[in-house]
Amino acid sequence: MIKYILKRIGSSLLTLFLIVTIAFCLLRLMPEEGYFNNYDKMSPTKIKVGREMLGLNAPMYLQLGRFYKQIITLDLGVSSRYRVNTPINKIIGPKMLLSLKMGMLGVGFSLVIGLSLGVIMSKSARSKSRFKLWDKLGSAFVVIIQAVPMAVYCLFIQIFGTELLNRFFRLPMLFSRENSLTWILPVFSYALGGISMYAMWTRRYMNDEANKDYVLLARAKGVSAGKISRSHIFRNAIVPLIQYIPTSVALTLMGSLYVESRYSIPGMGGLLVDVIKKQDNPMVQALVLIYSALSVAAVLIGDILMALADPRISLGKKEDVR
Repeated sequence: MIKYILKRIGSSLLTLFLIVTIAFCLLRLMPEEGYFNNYDKMSPTKIKVGREMLGLNAPMYLQLGRFYKQIITLDLGVSSRYRVNTPINKIIGPKMLLSLKMGMLGVGFSLVIGLSLGVIMSKSARSKSRFKLWDKLGSAFVVIIQAVPMAVYCLFIQIFGTELLNRFFRLPMLFSRENSLTWILPVFSYALGGISMYAMWTRRYMNDEANKDYVLLARAKGVSAGKISRSHIFRNAIVPLIQYIPTSVALTLMGSLYVESRYSIPGMGGLLVDVIKKQDNPMVQALVLIYSALSVAAVLIGDILMALADPRISLGKKEDVR
């Protein structure tokens, strides 16, 4: 177990190092105006002095070394164009916190509803009933959400959901930090895709577990169907889903660009797009680092959680296998 976790941590750190290094080198090939405000109005002398102050004239390996020293001290630099000379930490902090709050609410909601729906669908599929109504309705919901683009069903949620809530609560269409009721529709839009995913995989894994020998043996011994479903089928079916939970949190923390733009939420969703449009190279560099770290950390945490949930997981000698 410890060897498995240490190898996963090592491979994750190597992956993050390669991603950040490549992104850093590519950004250094971008036009230099992304490092200066009012570049068009600067004289060649000012540009030369500015490049020297920023260390852009130094060899690439020295620039990269200074960058990693900044990362160790949690210094992401300052914005050059998005908010001139403002520390990037101060810009990203409030936006990340807001996206984290909404993301955690969305993940929690999708877990509760998605797992419950998956259990109901699995029981209905394994029942002796001819129609299997709940399984068919749940499957139709999963197919619709997976097939229809997010932009389409989010638009319907905003239009009809806002109209419905306005009748009872007179809510504005756009997001407001002070009014928690305006969080309902964005969080639901965040969660809808997760609900369908968790429901689909819970149903599949539970049905797979229900046909295994240990379940048949438990039934032969006279163990009640409810106990078998709770203590054996669901418990083993949930293990493969554990690794997706941290990834869901990371994705929602990064923010859904479409959802945040629809409800005017000042989170992380549109920040990367904004700084790319403004050619703010230090901000782009910082956000690439943050997004890469979140993605790698989510996969790593998912692998560790799976290893803790199922001690049988181990690494092969030649390559990582589960």
